[in-house]
Amino acid sequence: MIIDQAQTYRDKIVELLVAEKLAVADLPETLDNFIVAIQDGNVVGVGGVEVYGSYGLLRSLAVHREHRNAGIAGKLLARLDSMSKKNDLSALYLLTETASAYFERKRYNQITREEVPAEVQGSSEFSHVCPVSAIVMKKEL
Repeated sequence: MIIDQAQTYRDKIVELLVAEKLAVADLPETLDNFIVAIQDGNVVGVGGVEVYGSYGLLRSLAVHREHRNAGIAGKLLARLDSMSKKNDLSALYLLTETASAYFERKRYNQITREEVPAEVQGSSEFSHVCPVSAIVMKKEL
């Protein structure tokens, strides 16, 4: 498996996110801070960070069903953490409806929406794509 920049894989990324019931309508036009996991020429995982000032919003982390439990999500997260640190981000935030236990194991802590910086609260993902029932989590970098 290799991890690559996501720009040239947009159609495959959309296909994977739709299959995993994740939002695609508000994907950034350029996928500069998105990466993919490639295995046997196929996109088997994706993840990205939207940058808001000195904060990042982790989004679209997904692994194809047939490739789960192989450490792919963890490798994508580690690479996104590293990229975020290189970009001088101080924290990553995320919204999840189904994976809070997974992210807790990856050192994310549950917080309230009010604790999220205004820059991140203004994102489309935060303001209207994810339901208010979604769990908000934060990881200091």
